[in-house]
Amino acid sequence: MRKIWFVLAVAAAWMGTAASPAQATDVPTIAAGDRVLGKADAPITIFEFFSLTCPHCADFAAHTFPQVKTDWIDTGKAKLVYRDYPLDRNALKAAMLARCAPPERYPAFVATLFQQQTGWGMMDDPTPVLRRIALLGGVSGDQFDKCMADDELSKKIVAEEFDAHKDYGVESTPTFFINGKRVVGFMPYEEFAKELDRATAALPARTKTAARAAGTSQQ
Repeated sequence: MRKIWFVLAVAAAWMGTAASPAQATDVPTIAAGDRVLGKADAPITIFEFFSLTCPHCADFAAHTFPQVKTDWIDTGKAKLVYRDYPLDRNALKAAMLARCAPPERYPAFVATLFQQQTGWGMMDDPTPVLRRIALLGGVSGDQFDKCMADDELSKKIVAEEFDAHKDYGVESTPTFFINGKRVVGFMPYEEFAKELDRATAALPARTKTAARAAGTSQQ
């Protein structure tokens, strides 16, 4: 995990001093504009705060998430809510690109950006590589240029990151909230699934039964 640096500094200067993360007691809820993967009525909600230049986030995307998607999201037992938490300027640019794609393509853009992270993440200027990724994903050159110049989008992502730090105590990536419980850092599927099992066990009896039935019906 890497600590935040320039984003929170910019946000703090722009928005003023905030409460420390230790004072944060809120948990995230789904908001308009969120990119969500999975069924709306899935009983387990996973919020993932990630940076597209975070190696541990890329490890989660490559080694843990595919099985989570197969076992939990595709079966209707859980849904994933994506939350950008860019750790540097390259991550912010990549987040802007993914946000500019049609919502149904957002998960594929995130997956591709993680897969190719070593090719663009540490570049002084990742714009040419991000442009190629955009074109391959169906975003035109004009759309890409407009996206990279969208100051309002940039400020919105930074503001959302600042709020995550202030309201939910997010300090590093990846940080997850599984039905409100904070889980920090990369973990292999077996460990992550234990957290999902605990969330399932805490569900009301009727919801728990429905969740198990949904999973069984799709196996």
